[in-house]
Amino acid sequence: MTRSALINLVLFAMLPVTALIALALDEPFIITLATKAAILALAGVGLNIALGLGGLVSLGHAAFFGLGGYAMGILAHHAQTFTPLMEAPFLIEGTKSMPVIWLTAVIAGALAALLIGALSLRTSGVYFIMITLAFGQMLYYFAISWPAYGGEDGLSIYVRNGFPGLNTLDPIQFFAIAFVILAAVLFIAGRLASSPFGLALAAARQNPERVETVGLSPYRLRLLAFVISGAITALAGALFADLNRFVSPTMLSWHMSGEIMIFVILGGVGRLYGPVAGAALFILLEHILGGLSDFWHVYLGLLLLLVVLFARGGMIGALAGREVAHD
Repeated sequence: MTRSALINLVLFAMLPVTALIALALDEPFIITLATKAAILALAGVGLNIALGLGGLVSLGHAAFFGLGGYAMGILAHHAQTFTPLMEAPFLIEGTKSMPVIWLTAVIAGALAALLIGALSLRTSGVYFIMITLAFGQMLYYFAISWPAYGGEDGLSIYVRNGFPGLNTLDPIQFFAIAFVILAAVLFIAGRLASSPFGLALAAARQNPERVETVGLSPYRLRLLAFVISGAITALAGALFADLNRFVSPTMLSWHMSGEIMIFVILGGVGRLYGPVAGAALFILLEHILGGLSDFWHVYLGLLLLLVVLFARGGMIGALAGREVAHD
């Protein structure tokens, strides 16, 4: 087994082992932290498809994360208040079913990414970064001014949504849901990277002119990657809102976009398990240093600076050394 494969195996096992140890020690809060890390890692995997494979530096991915959260919040809110989402011409009711909510979030994220990507990808470089940031902030301020769903105060959901055959209020069972989804998305992302589409996307990132000469459109390749990325990030947003039983405009803010990007950079841009390592480290630092100081982000910033300067492959790249990544 190569060093990279061993590192990936350890990272994959890290979250469930932590959750099982916490279960044995009767520490539900630690299980919740592991669940949060799994969900944020899922958001990082979504961004990594656009950033790591497509080279698309998006500062607006919180838009998809927040849309997924609001998809959950709106559907669950109408279910708990027994009011229909729409009456005429078609009756649309709220729901507490997780699979239905996930599907809605994925569709909403994909459609938003299609619209935003179709416009943003006509630019490149710093212009692309700024236009994605602008779209994210537009949705953020829209959510603040949307009093029907809490406005600036957000929207609380009093009972967690349900999944057939499981008690989602049990921390270990909710962790299992989040981890299985993360594992499934990691598998899909790995297959995507090694597929003809993934290889063409990587080629478009490195040399778009050559890709055009063989009859492929870099624009369409990037747009499809952006849509897939947005859909996965929206799914993570729905899970995150369900974990907290609360959704607010902060899920749409540029700060959230920055945090998701930090997960990817800390773990390693383009590394399949990079977001898992980055999200786990972020939650660990938040838990340990957050209890010592309100300014723990200073230490996170120093760590991020060291990674950018001396570990260009992120944590995984630093641990794997000169070995070529196979993830």
